[in-house]
Amino acid sequence: MIRAEKLTKRYGDKTVVQDLGFTVRPGTVTGFLGPNGAGKSTTMRMLLGLDAPTRGRSTIGGRSYATHPAPLTQVGALLEARSLHPGRSAFHHLMALAHTHGIPRSRVEHVLGLTGLADVAGKRVKGFSLGMGQRLGIAAALIGDPAAVILDEPVNGLDPDGVLWIRTLLRSLAAEGRTVLVSSHLMSETALTADHLIVIGKGRLLADTTVAALVREAGGGSVKVVTPDPHRLRTLLPAAARITDEGPDTLRITGVEAAAIGRTAAGHGVPLYELTPQEASLEQAFMDLTHDSVEYQATTTAGAAA
Repeated sequence: MIRAEKLTKRYGDKTVVQDLGFTVRPGTVTGFLGPNGAGKSTTMRMLLGLDAPTRGRSTIGGRSYATHPAPLTQVGALLEARSLHPGRSAFHHLMALAHTHGIPRSRVEHVLGLTGLADVAGKRVKGFSLGMGQRLGIAAALIGDPAAVILDEPVNGLDPDGVLWIRTLLRSLAAEGRTVLVSSHLMSETALTADHLIVIGKGRLLADTTVAALVREAGGGSVKVVTPDPHRLRTLLPAAARITDEGPDTLRITGVEAAAIGRTAAGHGVPLYELTPQEASLEQAFMDLTHDSVEYQATTTAGAAA
């Protein structure tokens, strides 16, 4: 289990993380989400003892990371995949880590196979692609067969086959009862992988919930309606309905359930060609939740300055 209690981190007069508290439980994949600059990387560094919190504390397996006598067997982490000696081979990089904990060569060979690097184990890592570097970083995180895994953007640089592989790997690790915390900017992939979500913005906790609950509560849902008389249907729906035109005969309606729209249309003789509930995406729910926490807001139109 990973636990953060009132974690706060200040750099001078800037507060990067503020009173952040959450629990990551075994047997689940927990997605750690937030806009750029939200404090995700700083939080992960504090969990791993790389940055000292200004206030608060964190524990992994009931104790701080630095006090574990054999930390690689308790938590494996990937924060920066390219933090390795470029002149070493993948095999020797992992063996160097293994020697610090008395981990046998057989485990090194196992994680090389697990991450698809067995055929390039003897190659120097300076020639590795970004995706290969990510795989090696994940192999290093798993070298101690840890009870908890913390990965920062693990799918970065992976091709579609690699993305599917990491999704399957993370879910299998959780199925084995391990604690898995994964940050990502890929909402579609997070929706397929994560069981639970921790969302932060400007260093503060915004949500500690499931994917389904976040979509339902923050993003809501909509209904696609196709009718030859969209104007009349608009006038019949309650004020709570939010209606967007998507074509001459097509409306996107939120705030009213499909059944209520259907009853209203039938009661007033408005023909409907289509009435389809549309589930909101995690991406939209995330955007709605973090809108006020985005550090850089872009304009919606392009144009040359005068």
